[in-house]
Amino acid sequence: MAIHKEHKEFHTPDPSKGWETPAGYPRGIEQQILAGMLDEKERRGHRSRHLRFAPGVYTTEPFVHDYWEEVYLVSGDLIVGNDRQGNGGEKFGPNTYACRPPGTPHGPFKSDGGCLLFEIHYYDES
Repeated sequence: MAIHKEHKEFHTPDPSKGWETPAGYPRGIEQQILAGMLDEKERRGHRSRHLRFAPGVYTTEPFVHDYWEEVYLVSGDLIVGNDRQGNGGEKFGPNTYACRPPGTPHGPFKSDGGCLLFEIHYYDES
């Protein structure tokens, strides 16, 4: 059974509500679910979200997941491929995009000045 996103017309998401730290992420990285639901246990669904990094926050290990991920850097800076101490990596700015198939290692990530990402996650429908 497919999970479909709800119908939502143009609106302004409240920038002060709905933020939470996703499981497995360090403090200072928060998500705001915009639409949909991703059921990672049952490997189904679709989700659109904002993800934001506070200035100086970084992850220490690459991420790998079993769903598709599309990421658009809306504002700020995102460094990809830093080491466990947050050093190094390649810096990207606003209006950059990534599309990752399931099983693709990516990261670790850091943001010097903070950033806001728009992400879409989904499983292939069988």
